[in-house]
Amino acid sequence: MKKERSKKHRTLQAIRVLVQAAFFGLFLYLLFGTHFAGQDYIGHVEVFFHFDPLLAVATAIAARILFASFWLAAITVVVTLVLGRVVCGWVCPLGSIHQVFSFLFKKAKLLRPKKVATGGLGWKYLVLLFILISAVFTLDLVGILDPLSFLYRSMTTSVLPAFAQGFYMLIGFVYNLHLNALGDSLTQVFEKMTLNSTFLQGFFIGLILLAVILLNMVRERFWCRYVCPLGAFLGLLSRWNVFKLKVDDEKCIQCNLCTLHCETQAHPWPDKDWKSSECVYCETCAAICPTKAITFPAKAAPEKAPAVDLTRRKLILTSLLAFFIVPFFRISQSVKRAHEKLIRPPGALPEKQFLEKCVKCSECLKACPTNGLQPAVSEAGPEGLWTPMLVPKIGYCEYYCSLCSQVCPTGAIKELTIEEKIKVRIGTAWIDKNRCLPYFLGRPCIVCEEHCPTSPKAIKFVMAETKLPDGTVATQKAPVVDLDLCIGCGICENKCPVVDDPAVYVTSVGEQRSEKNQLLLQIAPDEPSEK
Repeated sequence: MKKERSKKHRTLQAIRVLVQAAFFGLFLYLLFGTHFAGQDYIGHVEVFFHFDPLLAVATAIAARILFASFWLAAITVVVTLVLGRVVCGWVCPLGSIHQVFSFLFKKAKLLRPKKVATGGLGWKYLVLLFILISAVFTLDLVGILDPLSFLYRSMTTSVLPAFAQGFYMLIGFVYNLHLNALGDSLTQVFEKMTLNSTFLQGFFIGLILLAVILLNMVRERFWCRYVCPLGAFLGLLSRWNVFKLKVDDEKCIQCNLCTLHCETQAHPWPDKDWKSSECVYCETCAAICPTKAITFPAKAAPEKAPAVDLTRRKLILTSLLAFFIVPFFRISQSVKRAHEKLIRPPGALPEKQFLEKCVKCSECLKACPTNGLQPAVSEAGPEGLWTPMLVPKIGYCEYYCSLCSQVCPTGAIKELTIEEKIKVRIGTAWIDKNRCLPYFLGRPCIVCEEHCPTSPKAIKFVMAETKLPDGTVATQKAPVVDLDLCIGCGICENKCPVVDDPAVYVTSVGEQRSEKNQLLLQIAPDEPSEK
């Protein structure tokens, strides 16, 4: 039989690819634009997150407050209600990556759909339910699997640092060839990107991204089918969309190509089994149909029920699991006593409120000009995994910089002006006299005092006598910390010449955001002190 594939839907398919490329380009533009470019204020580079309704809902439930910028998520909701899950198929940058790799795996014959996939679609709805019920009890886990947070975190901490390391290797190779002019040009280009290249968990987070991509060899768009909670959320809304799939029985030859090659297991044929909650309107089914039997006419009537493979037992079990797992996330030392290394960015809310609003997106990590902000591992307990903390050994908090507070998409880090930021205390510096050169070796060193940015300086000098091994006594100027002036920026620790374990170090004690994590707790004026 002569094939008469629909030119209309093949054109729509090509347009969809172009739209995907445009939105992915926008994502990359905002990603690379999240850096210090010589100005104090960076602009709304985090705006992509504000269109994410799952982040808006989960964060609002967990924090009991809705961040104003999330009004943009209403646009995504309206588009989904009217047009279906087009955001997943036409806009989502992570979905675009999965589609590209699925295409490549099929071309390389690593993915061969020989039979129609069945079952498993209900898992992402269970993931969504788990996230929302956890949020009811103020445990915000949405950032772990939300596609935007997942992709941005992976790009920031793994993909871009790997790209930076590769660029370093290329520049070194060019200089080894004595192509100095080219090497200088490449160096200037790289420096303008200001890419942070060191992250404590970059390798581990990169492995997770790689594993998620390789799952596309098992099923096309595996993440979108079985894991993505945002896809599940939009799927629940899409049953009211106006464009419903229709198969013309007179033209259909029942070849089953549409169902076999469906990217998200929406099961186009027979059309009575079509799941609008799974369809991302990629146009693949209509484009490959050899008889032009598939169309998407407007039909306002909603589906009778979401076609989701969920049982009451699964729903109850997932709900109970979410309820009982919340306490386990909070079995941590950080609940009892603040971790000394958990130095939050300036502007961070008190820890409880911070964890309720932080979606682990790594926007602040990307914006940090010194690479000092790192994803937490165990410092904040399981609940605080991948939340930002300052690691002064890697980078310090730049005194005249408030970029991290400007790019936070949920308000977990309160936006600060430069004038406000320089007054915020995020920790306290300490001197280890057993490692400090003037105290222990009697040798001159004024590095920490030189770099201290506060005015007046928080690091001052006293004369210290040190008895040397030969019995003589050396007298040198030695540093002391003025606790009333220190803001805990960490530059002293970062620049200390004792490189393995600096003689001056910063801990979280004294942080302004906490009433409990203080060196000396203040006694209220109207309360008599204990004798």
